[in-house]
Amino acid sequence: MINKIQTYMDVINKKCVIRCARAGVFFGIVTHKENTVAGVECTIKDCRRIWSWDGAATLSQMAVDGVSKPEECKFTVVVPEMTVMDVIEIIPATDKAIKSLEAVPEWKV
Repeated sequence: MINKIQTYMDVINKKCVIRCARAGVFFGIVTHKENTVAGVECTIKDCRRIWSWDGAATLSQMAVDGVSKPEECKFTVVVPEMTVMDVIEIIPATDKAIKSLEAVPEWKV
């Protein structure tokens, strides 16, 4: 059986790809995760919303390999901190993926 406390601690203070049920996908440092009556809540530091991506088939691949077409991706500006609700996936990013994802230019109008 997986130790739930250890699993929870494994993502704290790590750069992760976070998928929410209704808010979309985010990339940043997970600073807090909590199960609430409304669902799983996660606070993310230095967070970017991933509006769209190219060069990774899935979020799992993105968290492992990054993206191979950064110029085709739309990642927002960095938000110093935000809390998201309805978290359904938290995928720790590898060093390779972090380097790739951080190199995606800011998408803004």
